[in-house]
Amino acid sequence: MRDATLPDAPDVDLVFRARDLRKVYGMGEVEVHALRSVDLDVRRGELLVMLGASGSGKSTLLNILGGLDVPTSGTVMFQGVDLAAADERERTRYRREQVGFVFQFYNLIPSLTARENVALVTDIAEDPMPAEAALEQAGLGERLDHFPSQLSGGEQQRVAIARAIAKRPAILLCDEPTGALDYETGKLVLDALSEVHRALRTTIIIITHNAAIGAMGDRVIRLSSGHIVETIVNEHRAVAADLEW
Repeated sequence: MRDATLPDAPDVDLVFRARDLRKVYGMGEVEVHALRSVDLDVRRGELLVMLGASGSGKSTLLNILGGLDVPTSGTVMFQGVDLAAADERERTRYRREQVGFVFQFYNLIPSLTARENVALVTDIAEDPMPAEAALEQAGLGERLDHFPSQLSGGEQQRVAIARAIAKRPAILLCDEPTGALDYETGKLVLDALSEVHRALRTTIIIITHNAAIGAMGDRVIRLSSGHIVETIVNEHRAVAADLEW
């Protein structure tokens, strides 16, 4: 890997263009600066890894990109729309139509099968893929009718990935997707994400504290104290099976 910054890209090549993003939280009389003047472009079809320790600002940045939060100041453009200026109704529509989320904990409904958990999303999406196809893409084609209690942690996370991609989102945002998993299981989940990226060309952003995962991204950004302090472009992406941590 080598240090690099990317030149400005034409807007047509971008899914996000963020400029001067700042996020300040009030904690009583104390202000916490979670983001400090962050500029970021994310290219269409990119697999981007955001690295940083707890408190670095990576989750705050992901939440703003996902429409779960708004910055204190700055702009974040998604296909010509400033999410920072959008109201709650507009951001809800954006999340529903454009964004898939994968979190550290799977948030599956225990009383529903894998197929039924994914179908919850397909019922509200405009042009969903069949639940069976999404689960097949996530490597669970033979586990359609198993309940979460009958699945391993890695399999449950892959159900969560299938649920996220079933509505064919423009962006897939993954918040510590391997954080609750052991080493080998985590690599299986990363392999599923890599396969989704290869097959669907979905723009994927993974945030993690695990530096080894950066090797599988097209690009890596490292955050510290609310700043982007390093940008790395990978000339060759690693496969999940070769990662070591």
